[in-house]
Amino acid sequence: MKPLVDLSGKRGLVVGIANDSSIAAGCAEAFSRCGAQLAATYLNDKSKTYVEPVAKALGIEWIAPCDVRQPGELEALFERVRTEWGGLDFVLHSIAFAPRDDLHGRVVDSSAEGFALAMDVSCHSFLRMAKLAEPLMADGGCLLCVTFYGSERVVENYNLMGPVKAALESATRYVAAELGSKGIRAHAISPGPIATRAASGIERFDELLERAAAAAPSRQLVDIADVGALAAFLVSDAARRITGTIIPVDSGQHLLA
Repeated sequence: MKPLVDLSGKRGLVVGIANDSSIAAGCAEAFSRCGAQLAATYLNDKSKTYVEPVAKALGIEWIAPCDVRQPGELEALFERVRTEWGGLDFVLHSIAFAPRDDLHGRVVDSSAEGFALAMDVSCHSFLRMAKLAEPLMADGGCLLCVTFYGSERVVENYNLMGPVKAALESATRYVAAELGSKGIRAHAISPGPIATRAASGIERFDELLERAAAAAPSRQLVDIADVGALAAFLVSDAARRITGTIIPVDSGQHLLA
């Protein structure tokens, strides 16, 4: 009998590995250990030097550039998926960005340009990936993105990313509803705070980590392996009847007011 989470024969695209401590890297490791074929992306030549060792260690078959701000780059990525594999079973979207001034200021002070850029990179790119993945998922598939509980509650210093992640969660539900008839599922994973390079851009993030550990019922923080374990389950056939969810992985922190 096959294990409950068996990804043998499945092909997955991981977007957002920054280094070996990123959430996308934790998910990629879980996918790989469960038997999936993987491709991954890097933002630019500078980030490629950090992504290549991770890809090699995890047996990722190939990596390609993907800056969703650059016209045509995302389309070229999915065209390569079509050329290399002919189809796709799952995608992980784990990218987010907001200009520093807009991220560190009040939401009411955010610039129109900064808000639009944060929404484009962090949210609309997930919709673009869903559209490009749709014709490659002839036998169904799964689309994952990464959110944070600052979408539901005001988290000090999370600022502009709160409304942006709220939009991403809503987008996930609509993707699940619109693509469900084709067997394509969508989920947003909501980890508790994790010390990643991306999180370091949030002011006083170390204090947020301390508060999270103190508030969680288990009194423990989550790590990238915890997120990866959930991601592997969600893209597996064991979760084939689950879609449109926002699932917390936060040691129970979401339970508390």
